[in-house]
Amino acid sequence: MKKNKMIFWTATLILVLWEGLMPLGTLLFAPEYFNVGTKALGYPDYFAYALMICKIMGVFAIAFPHTPAVLKEWAYAGVTFNLIFAFISHACVDQNVGFMIMPLVFLAILSVSYIYSRKIQGSRTVAFV
Repeated sequence: MKKNKMIFWTATLILVLWEGLMPLGTLLFAPEYFNVGTKALGYPDYFAYALMICKIMGVFAIAFPHTPAVLKEWAYAGVTFNLIFAFISHACVDQNVGFMIMPLVFLAILSVSYIYSRKIQGSRTVAFV
């Protein structure tokens, strides 16, 4: 059980740092670079702000231990959709392999977090993200 918790918290901490704190840090300390990634993909400026709010709420719902299970499932689903559509956007627009692989790497980390959160909860069936 301790091993499962260590794996869960390691994966979840990586997600919180990358998907939650990094966008917030960019907004606070380098706001001129905040929408550079979404602008290059052709999205409007406001999309970057909406995406940041959803990412931060999602990863903190995942990381906060007392989040209701249904809300946590929705948070995992939302972050999953975010990463899948990030991959699709990069594949269709700029076709940069590095930018395409990065969301998939974080999707794998998210999957590890999800699987081990289910193991910690004691679920008999572990669904893959």
